[in-house]
Amino acid sequence: MTKRKIGILGAGTWGMALARMLCVSGNDVLVWSALGQEIDNLSTTRVHPNLPGMKIPQELKFTKSMEEVCTDKDILMFAVPSVFVRGTAAKARPYVADGQIIVDVAKGVEPDTLMTMTEILADELGKEGGPKGVRLVALSGPTHAEEVAVDLPTTIVSASPDEEAARYVQEVFNNTCMRVYTNPDIKGVELSGAMKNVIALGVGISTGLGYGDNARAALITRGIAEIARLGVAMGCNVHTFAGLAGIGDLIVTATSMHSRNNRAGILIGKGKSPAEAVKEVGMVVEGMNALPAALELAEKYQVEMPIVQTVDAIVNHGMSAAEAVRALMDRGLKNELPQL
Repeated sequence: MTKRKIGILGAGTWGMALARMLCVSGNDVLVWSALGQEIDNLSTTRVHPNLPGMKIPQELKFTKSMEEVCTDKDILMFAVPSVFVRGTAAKARPYVADGQIIVDVAKGVEPDTLMTMTEILADELGKEGGPKGVRLVALSGPTHAEEVAVDLPTTIVSASPDEEAARYVQEVFNNTCMRVYTNPDIKGVELSGAMKNVIALGVGISTGLGYGDNARAALITRGIAEIARLGVAMGCNVHTFAGLAGIGDLIVTATSMHSRNNRAGILIGKGKSPAEAVKEVGMVVEGMNALPAALELAEKYQVEMPIVQTVDAIVNHGMSAAEAVRALMDRGLKNELPQL
């Protein structure tokens, strides 16, 4: 096994679960966080507060220096929440090498610009003083950090139109617990990763209202139909949405108690305000962050997304969850198959 040097920006649950996995696989891993206190705690205790069952190997190193984490690395991985990707990339810009392979594991679409995470990285790193020819890969799929942290079997997609970079990342991340597939449709993979959080929020709301498995299955199925409709209008490959980063990630996010979006939705369905739900979950609820961009994309590409619009009505416009579900059920009758 070749030992690779990997720099990871972000020490949240997902970044740390992958950092540990890559370290155990025999790589040289260095983790950076913008929060100095977080670096001190992790390097001292060797335990992540939100992943108490995971022991951080002694070989895994931490740094507060952006220059150190970016310099002389085979792979640089961005694992900060979506809202911090642009700011982190701006800080990293002076230190990233030309031709650097960069993996993004954050999921989201930036409001206003409507850029995916790798598009933000290309934009921000491409500014004056930045590296030339960076090679961007999105890593996405049904992957709860809590399971990866304890070596439960997981599958993921390494997506990039740069086939060689996608295969390199596939090889580095693949091991006995994680099986990695490649996909050239980076936009479809990233869009799925952002939009599924909104649908999962809706599924959680339905569960919180006391609705059952039938409603959950319906929302997941019609939810992926909405995401695929939008993706095809944006030029993505329709098959991506039936794959691991599409329906696979949506199923796990909409059905697991590890999912912050699902948990926040359940609390809202039970009557908590969205702000109270986020506070109780205690971590970033990406579905809330993705809503503005989801609505803008639906409007821009003239795509009907009733579940997304209903979740927005509940989260941002004070509509009661029960009333919202009634509105969804009372919509005009449709043919299930897309009209080609």
